[in-house]
Amino acid sequence: MATIIVMSSIIGSGVFKKVAPMSEALGSPALVILAWVLAGLLILCAVLSIAELAAMYPHAGGAFAWLEKIYGSMIAFLYGWSCFTVIQTAAIASVAFVFAGAVNTFTPLPHLSPAWESWSLLGIHPFDNIGAKLVACLLIIALTLVNIRGAKHGGLVSLVFTFSIVLCIALIIGASFGSGAGSWQTFGTTAATYPAEGFTLLGFISVMFIAMRHAFWGYEGWIALGFIGEEVKRPERNLPRAMAFGILMITLIYVLINVAYLYVMPIDDMLRALGRDQNNIAAVVVVNHLFGNGGALIVSAMILISTFGCTNATSLVSARIYYAMAREGWFFPQVASTHGRYRTPHLSLIYQCVWACLLTFSGSFDLLTDLVIIAAFVFYGLVVFGVLVLRRKQPSAPRPYRAFGYPAVPLLFTLFCLVLLAVTLVESPGKSAAGLTLILSGLPFYYLWNKKRKQRPTATMAAH
Repeated sequence: MATIIVMSSIIGSGVFKKVAPMSEALGSPALVILAWVLAGLLILCAVLSIAELAAMYPHAGGAFAWLEKIYGSMIAFLYGWSCFTVIQTAAIASVAFVFAGAVNTFTPLPHLSPAWESWSLLGIHPFDNIGAKLVACLLIIALTLVNIRGAKHGGLVSLVFTFSIVLCIALIIGASFGSGAGSWQTFGTTAATYPAEGFTLLGFISVMFIAMRHAFWGYEGWIALGFIGEEVKRPERNLPRAMAFGILMITLIYVLINVAYLYVMPIDDMLRALGRDQNNIAAVVVVNHLFGNGGALIVSAMILISTFGCTNATSLVSARIYYAMAREGWFFPQVASTHGRYRTPHLSLIYQCVWACLLTFSGSFDLLTDLVIIAAFVFYGLVVFGVLVLRRKQPSAPRPYRAFGYPAVPLLFTLFCLVLLAVTLVESPGKSAAGLTLILSGLPFYYLWNKKRKQRPTATMAAH
């Protein structure tokens, strides 16, 4: 059961979309698969490290609580604030974009005139791909209303998510290898842009890190595994096993479906097909190539179901973060209130909905997912490095599970986070600046709310 929880927390829209930017960066099917494998192994290093924290504090509530114990309230607050400004809300917007892409298979979504689509404000094109943005926003708003009516309703909506997405992946893999339309010769074909003499070492490292940044979107959600400690029997033994097995299974699934994509279609053909419309989805393009429009419609329907459930689950869980922060005095005070009839954190859900919709109009699927990864990996590196910090600060604290490969494994992941952020800063300074700005925008609020918290009566604080 714990392994299923791990997999359902992670598998999402990345498996359907991210092969395109990864292929564009690397130009080689074999290198695309290598990027997925390396990303999976690094996430494995991370989960085997945070398992120590999850076993030490099974009731603490995950990364927010760990960061507070390790670094203090400011870093913990900035993580929670970043969940609102980019990590969780941009994730909601990104998955809603994939939902819109699946809708586009059934009915072409409208576009405005080139003049309107090219209009920009501070480099943002709010009217580009307007149809997909409107559909994504309508989904976010609809699911917000569902969740305001109660977690029970929202939970029922999410039940079919994991089953649908795994079934969809299995069908695509089976169809690709069973149809006879693909070949290993196709898989071995590189893109026309692939360097004739291969990459230089520095060039290879740079493009591989860029591709892995896209791959990490497929693994996003792994940090939430820290919340399941109290649900697992004998967490000191079963939690790291469930985490490790779950990540390995997900990596295998991602490798198989990406091999299937590039086994069926030469990399250049796939990129051309996806480039015709930014709403196109790799999984749909491949199935359309195999079976025509009928097969593509079936896969699109399954993607609609799975992304609907994923958007709902992310909205439901994320709003609780800001609600909990507000109750402790670390967020807008009104967000701590609950609905008079449904007893749900309705204002937290509404704030989240409004900001997620604004982010939807600010960019594209790949831009939003890049922002998520840039911001998230700042804190992921801090959490994993925190395992080493706590070993020094609290050497005698009970540790039911000790991080595998300590200290090499936590250090490896921490070093990777630093290099990833450095490469991204050089390769995408605009995205990096946007991600860091959204993180640091919380500092004025931290000082304001920290001052107000100190002025609150002790009894009031204890009541919360």
